[in-house]
Amino acid sequence: MMLCLVGAMFFPCTEDCLAEVRLQEGEPLENALRRFKRKVQTEDIIKEVKRHSYYLKPGEKRRVKQALARKRAKKKSRKDRDSRPDRD
Repeated sequence: MMLCLVGAMFFPCTEDCLAEVRLQEGEPLENALRRFKRKVQTEDIIKEVKRHSYYLKPGEKRRVKQALARKRAKKKSRKDRDSRPDRD
């Protein structure tokens, strides 16, 4: 038996799988689920599903990208400021 992630649901595997794990002989289902979750996490499948769950117009996508860049820059400057020794 194989488990497969399609959309956000688990199904027995068909041709259009995002990730699959073969259930080995005598293996408990919990172990197979643990392997499956690890595989999904390492392949960033959840992130892709969330990203494709709705459409962003090009302008909106650009604004989101710029906002994330500002957030990263702010975090980096705060980190750099905190790591410098105080000068008195």
